[in-house]
Amino acid sequence: MNINDLAKKVKEVALLEGDFILSSGRRSNYYLDKYRIETRPDILSVVADGIAEKITDDTDILAGPELGAIPLVTAVGLKTNIPFLLVRKKAKDYGTKKVVEGLYEPGQNVILIEDVLTTGGQAITAADSLKELGLNVLKIVCVIDREEGAREAVEGAGYVFDPLLTRSMMGL
Repeated sequence: MNINDLAKKVKEVALLEGDFILSSGRRSNYYLDKYRIETRPDILSVVADGIAEKITDDTDILAGPELGAIPLVTAVGLKTNIPFLLVRKKAKDYGTKKVVEGLYEPGQNVILIEDVLTTGGQAITAADSLKELGLNVLKIVCVIDREEGAREAVEGAGYVFDPLLTRSMMGL
């Protein structure tokens, strides 16, 4: 599926119209429901193919923040055979008490995979957590950039930003 067809399909499946409060706290008259993408194997597979094309040869490991990016990073890991990490919003107070789950070595190159970004705040927090563990974050890839400041924030924090789709590509 080419990128324009993918943008059209994602819009068709994931776009909800109404009055929504986003995780950034902003109000919006539309919502892109990532779970409508991630729970459909036919669409998730095509999205994972698109993200897999953005994975560079120097990538040692992938990472995905909980909860929304977990199906994405799993699908891309299966397609690329690259191991992945799960990044928590905060460490659990039991078990291993880790913020990042999975096997890694300091110095490895990681690509962080996200779902829908508005301001990029949660992606930056996840990337910073990886960096604190000695991992080199090559870039942050997301399925959809809402074009509401995520690029500027991510790049301002020193990370490369590489969205698969943008709001403009979907005609929103």
